[in-house]
Amino acid sequence: MAVIVNKDKCNGCEICVDSCLYAAIDMVDGKAWINEKCTICLVCIEECPVEAIFQEESENAAPEIRKDEYSGVWVFAEHRQGKLSSVVLELLGAGRKLADETGQSLSAVVLGYDMEDAAGELILYGADEVIYFDDPLLAAFNDGPYAAVLSDLILERKPAMVLAGATFMGRSFIPTVASRVKTGLTADCTALSIDPQTGDLLQTRPAFGGNIMATIVCPNHRPQMATVRHKVLVPAARNPEHQGKLHVIRGMDGGKAHQGAEVIEVVPEVMDTVNLAEADIIVSGGRGVGEAFGIIEELALVLGGAVGASRAVVDAEWMPYSHQVGQTGKTVQPTIYFACGISGAVQHLAGMQSSDIIIAINKDPDAPIFDVATYGLVGDLFEIIPEIIRAVKATRGEA
Repeated sequence: MAVIVNKDKCNGCEICVDSCLYAAIDMVDGKAWINEKCTICLVCIEECPVEAIFQEESENAAPEIRKDEYSGVWVFAEHRQGKLSSVVLELLGAGRKLADETGQSLSAVVLGYDMEDAAGELILYGADEVIYFDDPLLAAFNDGPYAAVLSDLILERKPAMVLAGATFMGRSFIPTVASRVKTGLTADCTALSIDPQTGDLLQTRPAFGGNIMATIVCPNHRPQMATVRHKVLVPAARNPEHQGKLHVIRGMDGGKAHQGAEVIEVVPEVMDTVNLAEADIIVSGGRGVGEAFGIIEELALVLGGAVGASRAVVDAEWMPYSHQVGQTGKTVQPTIYFACGISGAVQHLAGMQSSDIIIAINKDPDAPIFDVATYGLVGDLFEIIPEIIRAVKATRGEA
């Protein structure tokens, strides 16, 4: 799409030039010209008194739709080798509220193999319907078949909203699905709600390095699609009394044609501590720790927690990316979060500030991390952490 000026209609009044916030309009020979700075904000179209500016539609633009033909809230239920991911319960919790508020049904979509019992369990977490595709090629995640099956299902059944986790899986293939069904996608959401006036889904996510929270709406296309960060929503509670239907579909049909790559083997990640996203206690280190991450790992081991790291640590290759907490890493919500030698940049805070208790250890008393910390310890972490380790061991009667 592009913004175009009809030179025959333009009277050279320059109102559009004054209204443009991006200096994207020049006057050439008394006529308005749109330059490369244009962000397609469309303000100039609204301000032009002679209707000389218009938006040119792309040949690939999505066709007009009837929104009343779309109904239902869908949650993509991802899994690892047949075990459903905990982010699914968070999505079901949010999806249940959205469905109840809009008077729609809540469905969970599972793509896998030989996991009918696990799929049916989602009914007890609030799903009115579970759509389970059963095929050996879906046992392990593969972008091509997953995108083909889900997009075909969306085009056939027309849900109003589709939610997925902002995990490596969701980030990998959900954009492809959105493209195939010709709708928008808001990535990395931290909150979802319904506009009381229009009934549209309000999708909130951090923007500009976490400095603002942007609320995004998809008013003219369906379904409304969003990926949601793990550990930012309240998981659905199990309700043994909840009733629903399990619909099993065997064989992918057209999905096989999109296989592309073949999954030969799935190698589980080897972890010295518990999973970062699932941990109740996380001990994270920042630039102040340097390469001496052994002390962070020791404290995490003593507490039975996971090891986290700031982006600076990962960029310096002191820890692998799988341990990164923050806007460009994992979003976590543990009971206790230790921030050791972490200054508290907004990008890191975006990934951990929802923790129940934050304990900050830093030499700098003015470090921003202390603004969000529940407890703050000002001092040398290489002196403080060993004392914490000794105290924990002492309470357990360990040497």
